[in-house]
Amino acid sequence: MVETQFDKKMKRERIISKINTGLVIIFLILVTLIVLYPLVYLVSAAFSPGNSISSLNIIPFGDGFTIEHYRRLFRETNYLNWFKNTLIIATGTAFSTVAVCAIAAYVFSRFRFPFKKGMMLLLLILQIFPSFVGMVAIYVILLRIGGLDTLWGMILIYTAGNVPYNTWLVKSYVDSVPRSLDEAARIDGASNARTYFQIILPLTKPIIVFLAISSFTGPWMEYIFSKMILRSNENQTLALGLFSFVTEKKNEFTTFCAGALLVAIPFVFFFTLTQKMLVTSLSAGALKE
Repeated sequence: MVETQFDKKMKRERIISKINTGLVIIFLILVTLIVLYPLVYLVSAAFSPGNSISSLNIIPFGDGFTIEHYRRLFRETNYLNWFKNTLIIATGTAFSTVAVCAIAAYVFSRFRFPFKKGMMLLLLILQIFPSFVGMVAIYVILLRIGGLDTLWGMILIYTAGNVPYNTWLVKSYVDSVPRSLDEAARIDGASNARTYFQIILPLTKPIIVFLAISSFTGPWMEYIFSKMILRSNENQTLALGLFSFVTEKKNEFTTFCAGALLVAIPFVFFFTLTQKMLVTSLSAGALKE
């Protein structure tokens, strides 16, 4: 059977397609290895003997396997207390940020009052300046109100830093909720509070879930303000505790990796759960005028 020109063309296109597919697969494998190598190296360092990073084998798990670093974390350090303090700060920040920003966004979106535009512009201007500009003022304020070296002082700082931008973010979402729902609720005799909690809040669930996630993860490994405010050992966070292993006088990189790996494990479960919740919220929060 004589092979036609069309058959030759189709055969050549199939070969080219296979070559392109192979090149793409090879490229994706290389990218995956480059991305995953630091994570694999972190896991390897957490279970490798020794302390210094310079003594570690470039090949993961090339130096053997040990759990001595975890024994030291739980027996010789206050790792569990660091974890508890960080969890309290992150959870308190998430709840307070959601409460303040959700209510403020509803007020700015639905009510008219003097200096409304000026206050919204002020929130936007506050977000422009970096947080480091107000470090001295923050320190003095916490000193005057007794918030230094306290967990609630850290929650207050993080919440205040989250309010400006997130209020704008939630307000933009509340603006997309039809005002006809508010009017229908008022006709039925519902108060502003009932309208907010029973109508607006359920419809804004997607942005509330996102706000809770971002507010929770933000303070988790924050170091600068924790170093400035928290002084006593019993109030230290994970960032302060873990970074104490890798200072100029100490080079316990493997212990640092062991603690960092434990921090990452809860986050994997946390993001898995919240990702499903976020997708469900987005699908359930569709609005129709």
